[in-house]
Order: sequence, then structure tokens, then C-alpha cells
Amino acid sequence: MPGLLALVGGDEFKPGNEQQDQRLVAGTRRGPAFVIPTAAARQGSEQAVAHATRWFRGLGLELVELPVLKRTDAMKDSMVDEAARGGFFYLVGGDPGHVAQVLRGSAVWRAMFAAWLGGAVLAGSSAGAMALCSHTLVRATWPNRFRRRPLEALGALPKTAVLPHYDTFGERWIGSAQEAAPELTLLGVDERSAAVWEEGIWTAYGPGSITVVRGSKKARFEAGQEISGLRQPARRLRAE
Repeated sequence: MPGLLALVGGDEFKPGNEQQDQRLVAGTRRGPAFVIPTAAARQGSEQAVAHATRWFRGLGLELVELPVLKRTDAMKDSMVDEAARGGFFYLVGGDPGHVAQVLRGSAVWRAMFAAWLGGAVLAGSSAGAMALCSHTLVRATWPNRFRRRPLEALGALPKTAVLPHYDTFGERWIGSAQEAAPELTLLGVDERSAAVWEEGIWTAYGPGSITVVRGSKKARFEAGQEISGLRQPARRLRAE
């Protein structure tokens, strides 16, 4: 049976994230627990790894880095072998386009997905959460960061794109995202909050809200509520 799948809205590895992160720790099976800093490769992955390691150590889980920073890393046999043993994977935030381009269709991602199908926890925050869906959202124009266009991502959650930091700026992406890809369900996730899938059910976690946007309709969910309107995760990856 697949493990937990968590999509976090950002501002991760800080107080306020305890509810969802404690659930992830409790749901972790045997095997290495990996932090994957791909999205932070261009900003400085060392800091992201340090923050993640310190935070989860305080919750009773020791993380190790799986240093997949560029496309060649994602195809290395040594990285694939490590990922295949994993019991917990956390993709950090950063550059949404970079993480999708590095991991999409790679041997490491296929190993991670197979481990999740076998019961491992799979989580991402901000750009990491965006990458886990069928599409991530990258800047459509420069320097305007609020106009977004879809880019094919990893595909764990079909026909969906995450709007992270929904309570601070992510909500402003709705118009351009719907204009470019009206067929997608948009999942707005507030900072320090998460949509967590477990055994067929999506549940809201954290101090903020989860908002499902389909066309002109919005449905909002608070911590502990079952989230409706989201698809079930994929059980197989699209052939590349």
C-alpha cells in the first residue's frame, strides 16, 4: 500500500508545522529518511538541508541528504540505489522549474515513486510540493512573479497544480494559471499547512487552510477536515 503523500504550503521546518510533520514521522517505515534539496540547488542547498535536519531531529527523525542537484545526479546508479531503500522523502522548497526539470522521468524519481508505492512517506514543500503534481507553475513573464504558466512535473498527483504560500501570495496565481491550463485543479496551501493523503483520504493539516479551486468555485478546508475535490494519487508514472 502506498505511504503518506504530503503537499506543504511553504515556510517549512519551523514552529507551526508540527501537526503535519509529526504525522509524517509517525507514518515513516523502516529505511533511510532523505531530504532532497533539488529545488534549492541554485540558492544554496546546504542551508535547506541543515534546517530540515535540525527540525526533524527535534521530532525524532534523523534525515540524511540525497544530493540530487542536477540532471546527471538523478541518473546515477548510486543515487538510485539509495532512493530505492528510502522510507521517507522530503523535497524542499526553492526553484519550481529546476526541481521538475532535474527529476522528471529520471531513474531516481522512479525509484522514489516505487518506494512510495511500497509504503514510504513522500512529501514536498512549496516548490517541492508543486513538483510532485502533474504540473508545476513557473514564471510566465519577467520580472512579474505573479503570472504563471504550467510546466510538466513529476506526476504523482494527476491534473493538479499546487499554489503554495496561498495565504501570502499564491492566491494571486489563480488567474494566469487558469488562463494557461483551465483543465487543472488548483490546490491552494497556506504556509505551515499541508494537504496529506493517507489510505485514500485527503486531510487538511496545520494552522492555515487548504483551498481547492476548480473554475470559478473555491472550497476551503481547515485542519482535521477531509478535503474533497482532489484526485487520487497516481499508481503508475507516465512513460517518458
